[in-house]
Amino acid sequence: MNLHQYAETHQVSNQPPSLDGANLYRLDLPLQQWSQRFGAGWAQAQLDSYGALAGGPLMAAGFLANAHKPEFHSHDRYGHRIDLVEFHPAYHQLMRTAVEHGLPSLPWAAPQPGAHVARAGLTYLHSQAEAGTGCPLTMTFAAVPALRVQPELAEYWLPKLLARDYDPRNVGERHKAGVTLGMAMTEKQGGTDVRANTTRAYPVGAGGPGQAYELVGHKWFCSAPMCDAFLTLAQTDKGLSCFLLPRHRPDDSRNQFYIQRLKNKLGNCSNASSEIELRGALAWMIGEEGRGVPTIIEMVAMTRFDCMVGSSALMRQALTQAAHHCAHRQVSGRLLAEQPLMQNVLADLALESEAALALSLRMGQALDQLDDSQQAHFARLMTAVGKYWICKRAPAMINEAAECMGGAGYVEDSILPRLYREAPVNSTWEGSGNVQCLDVLRALSKEPGIQDALFAELGDGHGDARLAAHIARLKTALADTSDIQYRARQLSEDIALAVQAKLLLEAGNAQVSDGFIASRLDGSGRVYGALPRGVDVQALVARATPPWPC
Repeated sequence: MNLHQYAETHQVSNQPPSLDGANLYRLDLPLQQWSQRFGAGWAQAQLDSYGALAGGPLMAAGFLANAHKPEFHSHDRYGHRIDLVEFHPAYHQLMRTAVEHGLPSLPWAAPQPGAHVARAGLTYLHSQAEAGTGCPLTMTFAAVPALRVQPELAEYWLPKLLARDYDPRNVGERHKAGVTLGMAMTEKQGGTDVRANTTRAYPVGAGGPGQAYELVGHKWFCSAPMCDAFLTLAQTDKGLSCFLLPRHRPDDSRNQFYIQRLKNKLGNCSNASSEIELRGALAWMIGEEGRGVPTIIEMVAMTRFDCMVGSSALMRQALTQAAHHCAHRQVSGRLLAEQPLMQNVLADLALESEAALALSLRMGQALDQLDDSQQAHFARLMTAVGKYWICKRAPAMINEAAECMGGAGYVEDSILPRLYREAPVNSTWEGSGNVQCLDVLRALSKEPGIQDALFAELGDGHGDARLAAHIARLKTALADTSDIQYRARQLSEDIALAVQAKLLLEAGNAQVSDGFIASRLDGSGRVYGALPRGVDVQALVARATPPWPC
C-alpha cells in the first residue's frame, strides 16, 4: 500500500495567480489617462518605472515594515538619554526609494506644467505599496511653502529638503546632504483647537521672525519623530507662533526634545507617531509673531492634498486586488467577475476609485497653476472638500473590496486588512470631517471669489440634465444660510459629487460618467453594488481589472 497517496489531501485549485511583481502603473488605465489629461504626459516613463518598483520590491518591503514595527529606545546601554526610534531596514528602503525618485521634492526642485500631477501620481503608486512612509514624505514636501515665508531659514534648509538624498543617521542636519521634516501641532487639551496650546516660546535674544527661541511644553502627536526638524506651534506674548525646531542644536548636541512614548495606533504601523516634551528646545520663528496658524496652514494645505491622494491610492489597491481575484475565482462553475451581482459591486467600486483619482489629480493641476486666480480659488476650496469626501469614502469602499475576496481578503496574508486599517488615518489626520466641512463654509462665505470659482468650474452641467439639476440645487442650498453649519457635511458632499461628475463628463468616457451620475446624482444606493439598471457594468469592470500578466 502506498500510504503517501493518502497523505495528499487535495490539489490547490481555483486560486488567482499572484500579483507579486506587477507594475502598478500598467495595471491602472485611469491613472495613465488622468495623469496625461492634467498635464503630466511628460512623466509617463517615470510613472511606469515607479509602478514597477511599487508593485515589486516596495510592495514586499511594505509587508516587512508593518510586520516589524518601529521600536523606541529612550536610553542607550550606558544610561545616556538618546530618544532613538529604530526602524526595520525595509522602512528605510521605502523612504530611500521615494526620496531618490523625488516624491518629497519634484514640484519644488523642477517646477514645470504638470509637476504636481506627476508627483501626485508617484505618491499614489508608492502609497499602494506602503502608506506608513507617507507621513514623513508628505510633511517634507509640504514644509516648503511654509519655510519660504522666512527667507534666511529657507536659504539654509531648502537645499537639504529638496536633495534626493536619504540619510537616516541620528546626527545633526549639517552633516547631511538631505533631510526630512515633521510636524508637531496638537496638545492633549486642545487637539484640533491648536489655539488652546500651552507650549511657551521664550526668546533667546531680541526675538521676532527668524530669531531663536527656547520652547517649553508638550505635543500629544508628533509624527515621524526621527525627522531632522519639525514645524511646531508655541505661544509668545503676541500669541500662537510658528517655529522650526531641529532635532540637534548647531553644536551637534541633542536638542531638548524628549520622546515620551510611541503611539499604539489602529493602522499606519510602519510609521512612528509619538508624544514629546520640549524642555527648552531651541527653535527659530517662522513668519510673523502671533500669526502661527496662518503660517503653518501653508503646510497643512499640502498635507491635506496628500490625504486625498493617499486615500485614492488605498482605494485603487483594494480595487486592484478585488477585481483580480474575481477575474480568476470561480463559484458554481462561473467566474465571479461574470456574475451580475458581483459585476454591480465591482463596477461601483471602480466608479468610486476613478472619481477619487480624477479629483485628486485635478487638484494637482490647480496647484501647478496657482498664479491663475481661478485655479487658486479652486485649490483653496477643493482641498477641504476633497480631503473630507475622498477620505470619508475610503474605509467603506475598502471593506467592500475585501468582502469581494471573502476570507482571502480578511487574513493578514492579504494586503486588504492593512489597507482597511490605514484608511481612517487620512480622514482623522490634519483635521477630521467636521473640521474640513466647516472650512468649506469658511472659504465660501469669507473669501471673495471662491463661490464664483466653484460655479465657473461646474459650468452649466456640460449637457447633462442630471448634473445641471444638481448644480441648481447646490446653488439654492448655499444661498440658504439658515442652519448652514448643521448642513455642512451635505453641502460638502454635494460639491464633491458635482465636481467629480463634471470631471468624468469632460473626460468623455460615457460608461464611466453615466454610471457615476446615475448612481451618485440621479439616485444612490446606501451600499456599494446598488447601481441602477442601464449602467454598463461589464465595461466598467473590464476597465478596472488588471491586465495580467503585464
